[in-house]
Amino acid sequence: MRIVIIGGVAGGMSAATRLRRLDADAEIIVLEKSGHVSYANCGLPYYVGGVIEQESSLLLQTPESLHARFRLDVRVNTEVLSIDPNKKTVTIKNLDSHETHEIDYDKLILSPGASPVVPPLSGIERALTLRTVEDVEKIAARVSANPKSAVVIGGGFIGVEIAENLIHKGIQTSLVEATDQVLMPLDSELASLVSAEMIKHGVNLYLGASVLNIGANSVELSNGDTVSAEIVILAIGVRPEISLAKAAGLTIGTRNGISVDDFNRTSNPDIYAVGDAAEKIDALDGSATLVPLANLANRHGRVVADHIAGRSIRPVQTIGTAIVKVFDLMIATTGWNEKRLKAAGRTYQSIHTHPNSHAGYYPDAKQMSLKLIFEPTTGEILGAQGVGVEGVDKRIDVIATAIRGGITAPELADLELAYAPPFSSAKDPVNMLGYVAENIVSGLTQVAQWDEIHEYMDKGYTLIDVRSVSECGKGMIPGAINIPVDEIRERQSEITNKKLLVNCQVGQRGHTAAMLLKELGFNPVNLDGGYLTWINSPAAASLLVTN
Repeated sequence: MRIVIIGGVAGGMSAATRLRRLDADAEIIVLEKSGHVSYANCGLPYYVGGVIEQESSLLLQTPESLHARFRLDVRVNTEVLSIDPNKKTVTIKNLDSHETHEIDYDKLILSPGASPVVPPLSGIERALTLRTVEDVEKIAARVSANPKSAVVIGGGFIGVEIAENLIHKGIQTSLVEATDQVLMPLDSELASLVSAEMIKHGVNLYLGASVLNIGANSVELSNGDTVSAEIVILAIGVRPEISLAKAAGLTIGTRNGISVDDFNRTSNPDIYAVGDAAEKIDALDGSATLVPLANLANRHGRVVADHIAGRSIRPVQTIGTAIVKVFDLMIATTGWNEKRLKAAGRTYQSIHTHPNSHAGYYPDAKQMSLKLIFEPTTGEILGAQGVGVEGVDKRIDVIATAIRGGITAPELADLELAYAPPFSSAKDPVNMLGYVAENIVSGLTQVAQWDEIHEYMDKGYTLIDVRSVSECGKGMIPGAINIPVDEIRERQSEITNKKLLVNCQVGQRGHTAAMLLKELGFNPVNLDGGYLTWINSPAAASLLVTN
């Protein structure tokens, strides 16, 4: 059997090497348009910043090493011009010799990846993109010339990573994002933490502004600003590379990626598609989605190899788990965010906590911000987000595993997670999310969100801040009355309204106060995530600007 694979890197090479392990005799040909077939494309921004010092560190395998170990026929600098599904052939062109010829296949695997979105702007030809080793070589060459300024267009994962690494090289860096926040998988109250971190480290952020024109040494924005830019890097997103598939008559899905079944087969049973070009199935609602992540590409490459070899297959759906480093912060997400749930008309409940990465009495504990989103009746986990200096990665990974295993939000309290003071607390932050969720799902407590404060006050609720006097001296939500939680019993006569919105710093003392006030005959609602969630939210930011 001859298997031809178009495109290497994660999906294509995973399929190729798995196939070889399953079939020692199959003829496996890998066709790669660029000069590198196996490289760590997620590490490219860090080579620009000098964090990864040697380009060779990014190159995982070569055609020679792949042939030596797996007897793969890897052909780099080879472009596939067309696919003929009826003849079961592909027409290829050697980009060095410019010779073209056809090769036939028994099974064909498409792994062409995605191409950067390039808008039709004046001067856009000056902008550099970052997808391949060749791309990073161009950017590194420009950076080595010691430019004074750079503009990154796009505030997604690649945009914030490349902005950080340009700052590491001492370049005055501006980031322009057309929406009102960076990192769209985050909800706004957590995205603001990332913006603050970037500003603290010297990135000039232009949110809610788009690029109108790219000049010789500057960029003109829609808000009227002109920003110095000796280098312009374009990172506004990618789109699936579907030109070959479309020309071959394969079905293109609703998200404009190649439509595939549970085995990653296209509409032609002898052609498969993996990686960024193929649509995935969202685990939460079964819809088609695009998730350009390396782990999924690797997994689907293995699925295809197993299917071709006749092995049984477990269908692989996606929950979109991802993580990114921005200066001293780690930011991780899994599942859906509030914006997507609102757009889909889904019912949900959000909770926020601000736990330490490990036991507070053990040195160097770092506070993080966690958000869990779940169905308020069944407790089904719909998504989670986290921002912090350390410990965020393992908490989001645990929640992602819980989603995959069908564990509900209250059941997070039941997980037995590794504990010792240097690593966690006896009640791990994931357990604490479970406790909070259980209180809500069971109807024990009622919570309000940071963006509902005015709504509750308009309904006649009195805002009670139960923090200490010294804490309140550093800032309070406007309109709040300070009665510390330890003084509520003695000072309850001062509270003349039965309807109370209670807040503390992070929500924990607020819960204690709300439970006490409920026993005393009041109707309390606890502000989820407390003052710390509110002060970092757009609601607080707009109020501070107004005042």
